[in-house]
Amino acid sequence: MSEKNSIAYGGQAVVEGVMFAGKKSYVTAIRRKDKSIEYFELERTESKIANRLKKIPFLRGLVSLIQASANGTKHLNFSSERYDVHPDDDEQIEKEEETSKLAMILGVGALGVLSFFFGKLIFTVTPAFVANFFEPVISGRFGQVALESFFKLILLLAYIYFISMTPIIKRVFQYHGAEHKVINAYENGAPLTIEGVQKQSRLHYRCGSSFILFTVIVGMFVYMFVATDPLWWRIVNRIFLIPIVIGLAFEVLQLTNKVRNVPVLRFLGYPGLWLQLLTTKEPQDDQVEVAIHSFKKVLENDENDRKGGIQNSRVIS
Repeated sequence: MSEKNSIAYGGQAVVEGVMFAGKKSYVTAIRRKDKSIEYFELERTESKIANRLKKIPFLRGLVSLIQASANGTKHLNFSSERYDVHPDDDEQIEKEEETSKLAMILGVGALGVLSFFFGKLIFTVTPAFVANFFEPVISGRFGQVALESFFKLILLLAYIYFISMTPIIKRVFQYHGAEHKVINAYENGAPLTIEGVQKQSRLHYRCGSSFILFTVIVGMFVYMFVATDPLWWRIVNRIFLIPIVIGLAFEVLQLTNKVRNVPVLRFLGYPGLWLQLLTTKEPQDDQVEVAIHSFKKVLENDENDRKGGIQNSRVIS
């Protein structure tokens, strides 16, 4: 396997930009209000313990999620701080800006990894309470778990739909689509130009949106092996099973990515791709341009393999 194909590049949409993770660095490129492109780079460093844990199946998903959350926070903060949302001082506009920022944090966090654990707790406990309310009508472990999973899926889809109606989240979803298009272009050997990238699909098998959906599906099967009564025990085991569900869902995500080119098995990843129809939007050319800039900087860092390390930097071009 060539080095190009051995590196699984990934990324994350941020406010008016995209962050990509490479072998040597994390790079975010954002479009400023004045139309310039600004970069934020961090050297990719991992402890020996983390490296060892990431080689252990079922544990590596949890470790990767924690690392991504810590790193993603830095890049999300950079993008939200450096992009001038509203340049004037009108009090009403400032209030609207704060509301938009709050929507951005909730939206990107729950759909990405920034506040995944908090969101996972809410999306795990709430459906259990609702399903238990219908126990007089639908009883038994199978019926209750199926109903609980149904409510969890409805809650997830409703949440994504409503936050996608806010202008800032819609743009974040467009950058999410741009991120996927760039990765697909690179993996398919297409030119990293606006025209070449725009021809690619905005969906990708390794997406975090797919991962979130797989936690719902995997959780349904895991919950079949534990009691649903009494309610307090149901809530407790749901909370304690979160790490197990995350670990299994991560392995399922990796599996669907590995078999995506196998005709009889590629359908395993379809549920995650369907969810991405909500969490990604078709990007504009200027948004794709920003994503290309970010990715090319990551590739440049990997190729140069800087001896002195990659220092924190902010470069305006």
